[in-house]
This record gives sequence, C-alpha cells and structure tokens, in this order.
Amino acid sequence: MTLEQLRIFLAVAEMLHFTRAAETLYITQPAVSAAIQSLETEYGVRLFHRIGRHIEITDAGKLLQREAQKILDHVELTKRGLKELNNLQRGELKIGASLTVGNYWLPEKISQFKQLYPGIFINCKLGNAEEICEGTAVGIYDLGLVTGDIKPSLQQSLEKAEIGRDRLQIVIGKSHPWYGRNEVYLEELFNTSWVMRESGSGAQQIFHHALQSWGIEPSNLDVVLNLTTSEMVKSVVESGVGAAAIPESMVKKELQLGTLHAVQIINRQKKCHNKLEIIQPVWKLKHRQRFHTRVMSAFEDMLIQEDMQVA
Repeated sequence: MTLEQLRIFLAVAEMLHFTRAAETLYITQPAVSAAIQSLETEYGVRLFHRIGRHIEITDAGKLLQREAQKILDHVELTKRGLKELNNLQRGELKIGASLTVGNYWLPEKISQFKQLYPGIFINCKLGNAEEICEGTAVGIYDLGLVTGDIKPSLQQSLEKAEIGRDRLQIVIGKSHPWYGRNEVYLEELFNTSWVMRESGSGAQQIFHHALQSWGIEPSNLDVVLNLTTSEMVKSVVESGVGAAAIPESMVKKELQLGTLHAVQIINRQKKCHNKLEIIQPVWKLKHRQRFHTRVMSAFEDMLIQEDMQVA
C-alpha cells in the first residue's frame, strides 16, 4: 500500500467516479483503475460495488477511507513540520557546554537566538570540557562549546573554530597576603597555596599551559584542593583559602564588590617587567562528517556575527 494508491482511492471514494477522479489527479483513468484493483487484490476485499455505470463504496472501502484520510493528514502535517524546520520555525538544537562557558558566556547567546527563532527548542547540557568534546564526537551534541584542549584521539572527528575569548584572572580573598597588591612577581607563585579545577577542566588546561610557557611546572605549586566546578573554586578562595586562576566572566561581580581581588603576574626577568596574561579561547566544536542542520548553521552564524561585533 503506497501513499499514491491511498490518494487515488480517496479521490475515487469522494467522486464515486473513476474518470472524474483521474481528471482531478491529472492521471489517466486506466491508472486509477489499476491502483484500485491492486489494493483490492492485495487485501482480498472489494472497495467499491460496480453497479452498471456507477459505483458505490463498500464497508471495507468506508473503513479504508477513514484510515487513509488519517494517514494522509498525518503525512501532510509531517511535511509541513519539515518545511517549518527548514525555515527555522521549529526544530531542536542540542548543545553541550563546559561549565564556565555554559553558566556565564552562553546564556546571553541562547537568549539572542531564541529572540530570532522562538520556535526552536534548545537542549543544553553542561559538563567539563573533556566530557563535552567526547559527547560531540559521538553525536550526543550538535555543537560543543568549550575552553581548553581537544584530545588528539578526537581531533580527526571534531572541527573547531574560535568564537570568543575570556581571560583567566589570578584571584585571592580578603585574608590573603596578596590582597591589596596589584602586581605579583612570577617567582611568588610558589609562595601561596592554590585551589585548582579537576584535570578535565578547560580552564585548568589553559592555566597549566600558561605556567609551562612561563617556565613553571604546575606540579611544583602548592595545590591544596582540586574541585569539580569553578563556582566551588571561587567560593573557597573567597573564603580565604589560597589563590586560583578563574575566568574573568565568573568574577566580575566579586571583583567589583571587593570580596575577591585580582593580581597581575609580572616577569621581572624580562626587560620592562613583562605583564603576563592568560587568554582562553572559547571553541565551537562540531563533528566533521555528521549532518549539519539549518538550525545548527543559524546558531553558528549568530555566534560568528557576535564575535565579529566584539572584535
């Protein structure tokens, strides 16, 4: 049973005439007769009584008429849904975001996208950068938004593009000896305890790379806590435990209130006492080979335009 057979049957059932049904459908009368005969033969029933030069629908025909109409109505609804999806009137976007990106950088972007495409449902889940990379590689997420590195084993599967930046700030609480100082020398990093994120964190990866580029082995620092979220790190440091490298977007309010204080790292071994900064890019990830929907493309375009405006 095909959709075309059902359309032909419904036309005949409405017109109760093979030739008129053929004219309505712009096909030949023999094609109409063949379609009805095929249905009757396939299911061993009579759909119409042939009485002289006119026809009447049978009980089997009435049953098929009701059900065929439901089927074709559902097909039309599905077609309309697909067209609306293609026109970005409806659909779903699955985003995976690392914790800091998802909590501080992404909400404004999602809000802007929803204003443009209110019918699109956005399903966003948070995890550390490593989890989001792996989820994007296996198709759990349409797009991944992370900071930090991508495992070599995933680099062939994932395409990445920079769509934003954040700065890591070295912050301490009010009771820390550095509070009130604007600058700290590089070698002084060994003189404080540190609160760190877990190894799968993008921010932690960026901080480790920065330390190594400055000639400091991260394992030589006095790390007293490893925590699973930057929020936890921020709260612990705010309460007076050690120092931490935290994305600037996370600590704007605390820096304004003075519950946290940021210090600039200075390398006095270089001429002019170089100021050392830690910039972490925000990466957009997508699978290289999986189908890219128009919803994905629209969200990517919005991110690119926002990045260009910021630049």
